[in-house]
Amino acid sequence: MTGKKVLVVDDEIHIVHVVAIKLRNNGYEVISANNGEEAFELACKNKPDIIVTDFQMPVMTGMELVEKLRQHEDTKDTPVIMLTARSFAISKEQQELLKISDCLSKPFSPRELLGNIEDILYQKELAIKN
Repeated sequence: MTGKKVLVVDDEIHIVHVVAIKLRNNGYEVISANNGEEAFELACKNKPDIIVTDFQMPVMTGMELVEKLRQHEDTKDTPVIMLTARSFAISKEQQELLKISDCLSKPFSPRELLGNIEDILYQKELAIKN
């Protein structure tokens, strides 16, 4: 059991469901939201270890969510993985500016996403120890 908390944000409920099952089966606690606004409130309240968010969503996009997270003391350093449809590319500049840890194109493999989450959290722990 990792006991790590992952916030999964996507307006496509089946994606949230598939990702949540994969993560729960690997010992993660999963919190989910279907738009950026709800995700921001949950992130501030639950302080997840990492956030996986879709880029294109109603109410607040993934980018707007990350911008808001970066302005908030409790969430400014939370790693974020952005899920994007191929037509929505995020520039390296945007990725660096907003400290987005990784971008995955849809369709993606839940196993690949799990691996990315584990790598990012491992790197974060190493950075804290050093």
